[in-house]
Amino acid sequence: MDTGLVPTLIVIGVVVVVLVAVAIWLWQSHRSLVAVQGRVDAAWGEITTQVQRRAELLPTVVDTVRGYATHEDGVFADVDRARAETVAATDATAASTAEGHMQKALKRVFSVAEGYPQLQSSQAFLELQSELVGTEDAIQSARRYYNGGVRELNTKVRGFPASAFAKRRGVGETAFFETAEPAAIAEPPRVQF
Repeated sequence: MDTGLVPTLIVIGVVVVVLVAVAIWLWQSHRSLVAVQGRVDAAWGEITTQVQRRAELLPTVVDTVRGYATHEDGVFADVDRARAETVAATDATAASTAEGHMQKALKRVFSVAEGYPQLQSSQAFLELQSELVGTEDAIQSARRYYNGGVRELNTKVRGFPASAFAKRRGVGETAFFETAEPAAIAEPPRVQF
């Protein structure tokens, strides 16, 4: 065997190993980006599901309170507007705004309910309230999971090599599900009767 051929084969071998290692690294970065995007999409789906569940529950809550507080039409109209706004939200920015409005509207409804002792002792209302609180807790949990995924995705999108794949896949930084008034969504509306 030619002694000049051995160093050439070693160089070729090293180059091939380096190219394979770089290809594996790039492939793993791409897979990681796709996985994080999938988790963010799934988390957004969970938020949408829980918001829809709340939207289906709200008319019953409003009708129950309306049965006792017939003169509070403005409060009920606010809940209806906020409900429509949350259901119509298609992205985190719109959902964040809508969620702030919804929390304010719900707090007003429960403030009205506090003034009616018969309503406060109604088993049907207590069950509705319990179901609504459970749904609000599920929304907050889904929001935290979504925001964690968005934080990870945004970090990957900003860093190399995922940033190169993100641009080609049309993946950019994603908005968090937040509100201009964090206190409005920090704690779901709870009224103790």
